[in-house]
Amino acid sequence: MSESAADVVAERAVDGGDDSTKRRQILDGARQVFLDRGFDAASMIDIAKAAGVSKGTLYVYFKDKDDLFDSMVRGECVMQLDGVFDFDHNDHDVEAVLLQHGQMFVKTLANYKRLSSWRTVIAVAERMPEIGRKLYESGPARGIASLAAYLKAQTEAGVLKIDDHDVAAAQFIETCHATMLKPMLFNFGPPPTDERISHVVRIAVRTFMAAYRA
Repeated sequence: MSESAADVVAERAVDGGDDSTKRRQILDGARQVFLDRGFDAASMIDIAKAAGVSKGTLYVYFKDKDDLFDSMVRGECVMQLDGVFDFDHNDHDVEAVLLQHGQMFVKTLANYKRLSSWRTVIAVAERMPEIGRKLYESGPARGIASLAAYLKAQTEAGVLKIDDHDVAAAQFIETCHATMLKPMLFNFGPPPTDERISHVVRIAVRTFMAAYRA
């Protein structure tokens, strides 16, 4: 690091000591560089410039590039799914609940910037499996677990009849984004319209209810 500890402390004092704001600023800059250049080509100097901070300040908040990338990935997943899979287990109108949350889920994912984050992680997951594991745990696994818990509550209430709630939850999530997510992931197709999302999710809900309604 080229700066002294005193320089970094002084910079933080000028910033008002708001660690959360500075950390967010760094993560925003890191996201821009990682998505533009990929993990391998990104440097801490590039990230510092994009974030508008000194290189020394980066190391106050993150120990290295791996730590910064890991924090960006986990934060991205939490942001993507925030509120999407928050279920009221006492709401027994399963069809309406699945329709609402299914549409929210697809609209949240159908974003080129967010899918670019996934591509960046997939590109390094083979040699950095811990990063891939954290992405999956913070995103897809969290969504499946939350939906499975809701479905289990509805099964216990006699509304649904499901033997394996994890499988049922994963099936529903997959059918919600059928024909829409993968074309975007491979840069084959544009983001789906609201009308297309509604059409596909309604089919997913009808299929699910036909299979699992008590």
